[in-house]
Amino acid sequence: MDLTLAAELLLLGCCTGFLAGLLGIGGGMLLVPFLSFILSHRGVPSDMAVKMAIATSMTTIVFTSLSSVRAHHKRGAVRWPLVRNMAPGIVLGGMLAGAGAFALIKGQALALFFAAFVAFSATQMLRARAPHPDRDMPGRLGQAAAGSGIGFLSGLVGAGGGFVSVPFMTRCNVPIHQAVATSAALGFPIALANTAGYLIGGIGLTPALPGAVGYLYLPALGVIAAASVMLAPLGARTAHALDVRQLKRAFAVLLYLLAAYMLYKGLQG
Repeated sequence: MDLTLAAELLLLGCCTGFLAGLLGIGGGMLLVPFLSFILSHRGVPSDMAVKMAIATSMTTIVFTSLSSVRAHHKRGAVRWPLVRNMAPGIVLGGMLAGAGAFALIKGQALALFFAAFVAFSATQMLRARAPHPDRDMPGRLGQAAAGSGIGFLSGLVGAGGGFVSVPFMTRCNVPIHQAVATSAALGFPIALANTAGYLIGGIGLTPALPGAVGYLYLPALGVIAAASVMLAPLGARTAHALDVRQLKRAFAVLLYLLAAYMLYKGLQG
């Protein structure tokens, strides 16, 4: 790996780790656009670059989520019963996405889907409509069903699920700081299930770059995971220092910027 690539991946890992702790999004919302850009400029075809960015991004969340959730757990913010109830559905949805739909859908289509869904999530956060006071999280089966949808959508865009789970939980009157912390905990089963799916779906693919295994780009995975694990606790501490409105605005602005880039990427393809 050349020094320029190593420096780019190190910076990207630091930023995504911080944001994973701050916003509970697993870093994927930042990783996918920038990593697809880096791969494209190293000769990887655009369609494959998007898929490799999504798969590699998701795999880094295995490590980032552990670091982030540890910091949130120390502050008592993780709603572990919600994690337990949603995890089975998340694993099912993640496997279906990673091993099935991901391999069948074109990279440009995934980029456009990423852009549309992220922009929608940002809009929902900025609208800041107070949820109905009587609304609560659904029962165990409802939480498992929601988890399957979150796992599936996360697998298609390479993110830890916070772009869906945070708005979903806040709409059900879960406080924003608890929603972010719980989303960080959900990132681990999401990442494990989808990574297994990507490995199955990528069997037999010719490596697009040295160090690539199917859809995974191992050099990027190693550098980004190491850097992000170190910065995720700082992001988590910062999240608890911000008030609710600041946290929601930061979340929404980031999502809009990344949606714009992925829209450009999809239309370009």
